[in-house]
Amino acid sequence: MLIPKIQLFAQVRSVSQYFFALLLGAICILWQPFINAAEVPTVIVPPAFDAPKAATGKLQTAVIAGGCFWGVQGVFEHVKGVRKVLSGYSGGDKSTADYEKVSTGTTGHAESVQITFDPAEVSYGKLLQIYFSVAHDPTKLNRQGPDTGTQYRSAIFYTDDTQKSIAQAYIQQLNKSHAFSHEIVTRVDPFKAFYPAEDYHQDFLVRNPTHLYILINDLPKVENLKHVFPSNYRVQPVTVSGNSTS
Repeated sequence: MLIPKIQLFAQVRSVSQYFFALLLGAICILWQPFINAAEVPTVIVPPAFDAPKAATGKLQTAVIAGGCFWGVQGVFEHVKGVRKVLSGYSGGDKSTADYEKVSTGTTGHAESVQITFDPAEVSYGKLLQIYFSVAHDPTKLNRQGPDTGTQYRSAIFYTDDTQKSIAQAYIQQLNKSHAFSHEIVTRVDPFKAFYPAEDYHQDFLVRNPTHLYILINDLPKVENLKHVFPSNYRVQPVTVSGNSTS
């Protein structure tokens, strides 16, 4: 018996929808560990040793790395006292400071952010608390979420001895108190240079809030900042372009 064309088309469409649903389900299952990891912050105490807030605000900089710079930049653009956050590369040479080369994992660079902040409003130690708690997982070696490679390592590039002492003491404090289920693997390295990333990487989270990667990995971090650090959260991000977006 011949099957009418319209019935055959309906069966083919039904089969196609079925396999599409299976594929979508498989993708969700594979991504679930990353979704869960991004959504759960680790609530930690502030550093016992920190630089006191300055009476007057001479701007300072902090350079940190914690996986893809889209999300790290997006988090710190929502922190009160932060004046500017640049995505870029640190740890390697100027000649290899571009996205294609850094993505090979052979340049020595880490995807990093340079944070310009007012120490009268937010301390360096508070920035590190946010960094360890909601911006990334400091127990992951050379990986964050779905991204792997040394360019995604956890690292603090200190600009002076005070930053070095605060970072090292805080890591020791958190490890000693077993704040995380595993040891922190964050490197504390001397700052050499920071090279801003290409323009299309700047403010990526703010400009692309519906991007699948941002939805899964990075917007949960901003929400965690809002809930875990409400007094440090600002609704309107400070962006590289200087345009605030609600």
